[in-house]
Amino acid sequence: MTGLTTVADYLDAEKSAEGKHEFVGGFVFAMPSFSNRHNTIAGNAFAILHDRVRGGSFQAFNSSTKVRIQLPDHNRFYYPDAMVVCNPNALGDHFQDQPVVVIEVMSESTRRADLGGKRDAYLRISALKVLLLVEPDMALVTVHRRRAEGGFAVEHHHGLEASIPLAEIDTSLSLAELYDRAGIED
Repeated sequence: MTGLTTVADYLDAEKSAEGKHEFVGGFVFAMPSFSNRHNTIAGNAFAILHDRVRGGSFQAFNSSTKVRIQLPDHNRFYYPDAMVVCNPNALGDHFQDQPVVVIEVMSESTRRADLGGKRDAYLRISALKVLLLVEPDMALVTVHRRRAEGGFAVEHHHGLEASIPLAEIDTSLSLAELYDRAGIED
């Protein structure tokens, strides 16, 4: 898919597309394939979150579920590597609107977008409490955490012994678990 398209056309085409595509204000962008390391870390993130919130009021989603971001002048659809929501959309939807936690594993091919427009758009989601940007080649996670007084505070967690508190969803995320089997050493 290329060029301008409507949200309805994008969502319809994405149901049968061979690969994943992100949508930014009418423009559709094919997502690149990712390394086994990237997919291992993303899979760990989802598995950990799914296990920790299972049976409670939160629900985890993997990278097959889009997040819709409704900005004043356009919509965006991204595929985060993992997310947790408190108020999930209807089961028939193909996206979520209110993630509380979003995890993006960086890659060289997407780094510029991940740290630019995509990060900025995620931080505009009113329900979002925590955005985690995960480095794939070292045990380092940059966390953007919503402050009670407004805005986001930035934290850096590094080393396999580190753990990220996620009080917002009543758990924590160990970097040793996140990077398990990803070939990362301290």
